[in-house]
Amino acid sequence: MTLTILQVAFPFAPVGPDAVGGAEQALSLIERSLPRFGHRAITVAGAGSSATGPLLETPLPTGRITPEVQAAVQARHARAIEEAIARVPIDLVHMHGIDFHRYLPPPGLPVLVTLHLPPGWYPPEVFRLQRPDTWLHPVSPSQHRACPPCPALLPPIENGVPVEALRLPLSRRRFALVLGRICPEKNQRAALEAGTQAGLPVLLGGQVFPYEAHERYWREAVLPRLRPPHRFLGPLGLPRKRRLLNAARCLVSASLAPETSSLVAMEAMACGTPVIAFPSGALADIVEDGVTGFLVRDAAEMATAMGQADRLCAETIRRTARRRFSADAMLARYVALYEDLARRSRSHAA
Repeated sequence: MTLTILQVAFPFAPVGPDAVGGAEQALSLIERSLPRFGHRAITVAGAGSSATGPLLETPLPTGRITPEVQAAVQARHARAIEEAIARVPIDLVHMHGIDFHRYLPPPGLPVLVTLHLPPGWYPPEVFRLQRPDTWLHPVSPSQHRACPPCPALLPPIENGVPVEALRLPLSRRRFALVLGRICPEKNQRAALEAGTQAGLPVLLGGQVFPYEAHERYWREAVLPRLRPPHRFLGPLGLPRKRRLLNAARCLVSASLAPETSSLVAMEAMACGTPVIAFPSGALADIVEDGVTGFLVRDAAEMATAMGQADRLCAETIRRTARRRFSADAMLARYVALYEDLARRSRSHAA
């Protein structure tokens, strides 16, 4: 059974191998891998995206993202989804955005929604959807436990990364790496403060999206702490990110959000690089304290861990990543679920 899967991205963040967000990276990995399993993907995503299969782009807003701008962008996304469904026979729609309920397709096709973000960040009605044949799934056991009771909630499919493809034979250098979108809940401020306390340069890679709270956090909390030796690198493409992950003394995550997963932590471990993190959500499960990194409670403990990171065994960290974070295992589970949901939908329609 060959399936055509419509992958629908969050409309405000382009997808592709160089994407900043974890949801966008996961979609891109699934999209470009489906042909290996005999299936094909069509993608609806924001302008500036890249895909190996057919891609329908919707315009990105310019300037600040207000509620009115959000509504207009979501309406254009809905039209693009309808256009894709009208062009070719679609077997299943796979949605990835936190606002997916704003542009759900009409009933008739099975819809799978990956909950990439903490359950509390979604409106309560998401867990009481009336649309038939609409399924939700989390990306980690900790996220699954946090979800409210919901008959449409499936078991988790844990994220994975291309472990073997990430490694590069580079010497370690004396810096800590911080990657991700710049915003209050990611708490880059604490990572910079820890680097200053430890006397370790922090390289900060990421993007400031045009939300008022994000821009204010950048101006007031991050910029004042980006004095030398710390540096801001901006958004990173995959080749540069791979080099930095392999060369860093450690990856640092001071996130305050109840993280549902952390692709960048998995990527760092695939490179043999320790991860120093607050035990926020799934990070407490991903990082094995004292083995693949350190779980810390504040900037002072983070600074101490930065000084101890090079004592951990890189090969043990890589071996753990191969065992726990395989992209192939994740992809096989998605394909099996696609086939099962499509089969169920066809039997109901018969």
